Amino acid sequence: MRELNWKQAAKADFFTIVEFIADDNISAAQQLKDLIETKTLMLVTHPELYRSGRVAGTREMVVHPNYIVVYTASDTEVLILRVLHAAQQWP
Repeated sequence: MRELNWKQAAKADFFTIVEFIADDNISAAQQLKDLIETKTLMLVTHPELYRSGRVAGTREMVVHPNYIVVYTASDTEVLILRVLHAAQQWP
């Protein structure tokens, strides 16, 4: 089974997004946090479920219309690279 790992930049993105939303709506922030955590855990068994990324070798999961999780997958690991707002430039 694959292992799910997060790069430091992805963790920072994730916490920044949740904190930003929580400033206005704690409930919405918690819902988005739960959604991202649930969907990223599913990548361990179904990493090919989402679209090819704009950067070679990556994949992109649209978690919510405004948020994208960028990741790579191998036979042993799913590595979360970034969690981005859809309006952010990537790469």
